[in-house]
Amino acid sequence: MEMHPAAIEREAELSRLGDEITELSVHLDAATARLLDLIRDFDERKGWSNGYSSCAAWLTHRAGLRPSGARARVRVARALATLPHIHAALARGEISYAKVRAITRVATPETEDRLLTFARTGTAAHVEQIVGAWRRMDRKAETEERARQIKGRGLQVFTDDDGMMVIRGRLTPEVGAVLLKALEAAREQQYQRARAETPADEWNHPEPPTFAQQQADALGLVAEAALHHQLDPGAPGERYQVVVHVDAAVLADPDQPGQAAFENGARASAEAVRQLACDASRVVMQHDEDGRIVEVGARTRTIPPALRRALRHRDRWCRFPGCSVRFGEGHHIRHWAEGGPTTLSNLATLCHRHHRAVHEEGYQVERRADDTLEFRAPTGRVLHDVPPPPSVPTDPVGALRTTHEAQGLQIHARTGMPSWLGEPLNVAYAIDVLHPLAIGRPVIRD
Repeated sequence: MEMHPAAIEREAELSRLGDEITELSVHLDAATARLLDLIRDFDERKGWSNGYSSCAAWLTHRAGLRPSGARARVRVARALATLPHIHAALARGEISYAKVRAITRVATPETEDRLLTFARTGTAAHVEQIVGAWRRMDRKAETEERARQIKGRGLQVFTDDDGMMVIRGRLTPEVGAVLLKALEAAREQQYQRARAETPADEWNHPEPPTFAQQQADALGLVAEAALHHQLDPGAPGERYQVVVHVDAAVLADPDQPGQAAFENGARASAEAVRQLACDASRVVMQHDEDGRIVEVGARTRTIPPALRRALRHRDRWCRFPGCSVRFGEGHHIRHWAEGGPTTLSNLATLCHRHHRAVHEEGYQVERRADDTLEFRAPTGRVLHDVPPPPSVPTDPVGALRTTHEAQGLQIHARTGMPSWLGEPLNVAYAIDVLHPLAIGRPVIRD
């Protein structure tokens, strides 16, 4: 049957369109390999540590990625450092990033060649199926470790000689995973936007917080979040309260002489106490010259419940530029100890991390005439919510092709196409052939 010339031209046009789609997809995969190289280098050199909790947090804010996507790219970038053959195949556009993202969950230097061969053969869906089966095979070996792990769990908490709290323990993998995820989320909330767009020389410390310091701060936020979400059941929860004793003069002016200490006797800095006093219960005690208590006033809230509800409704989350923590502390823009009123116009919601930044690290906040808040770095530079977008070439696709041609890459519409011919995938047989724990057993064929 002879085709009409118009139909032939239409089919040719669609074929060219399809080739352009697949070719550009390969170019993007090859460019992704370079992107992952840059991410790994940036991560290893901790280029993100001047204001962010992790490389994934930096990517989320600066590159506009979702947190899950940012974490995946960092994970894949780290994995490819030990998988040179898979990395090279991605850089040449021979396999897609979707396949690489899947096989790097299970690949090791010993198994990468087998998995790479399969990735070249099958589709991304096939690779996902194989990776799922591969991980199930791995879990058989892990089952034998389970009893030992449960028996070995434990946690110790004690106070060291210098007054610091020491935590030492062993957790089962699932509990540890929850803790790590909570710490990761807390680190991101505390640090990812704390100093966004702030050069290192504008930070108030000689160097950014170390990862261990970030973890310690994150653990504090996790504990606060647990109590905030009513792990503290109410009236019996008085035992969970943190009590600080501070002289009124110190509270009004941190430079004044006086005492500020926790209930166990540990000294507290004046600014740390002012931060706590922004949003806390307050009991006024009067002492005589010998230190004996002569009068104790009733306990009052610095911010009354009705005003707190209005504050939560208005702010919804931390007001520090770029921060998205959905619960926080009420901050008095002008401290109540200095005569600042406890009114909605003098209050702003700040997460614990940024509340401390304002009180102790030189950051400033004031309310403008239009009722918006203006935050400034310790140098006085205004902080903005969204970083400026990077410059993009007028013809980004042409620039990408030119870059790859200069690198000697030979990319065409069939470069990343798998050799699969449409036959059904026998997952059990594939695992018997590929997985190290299955090799050597009798092969079961369907």
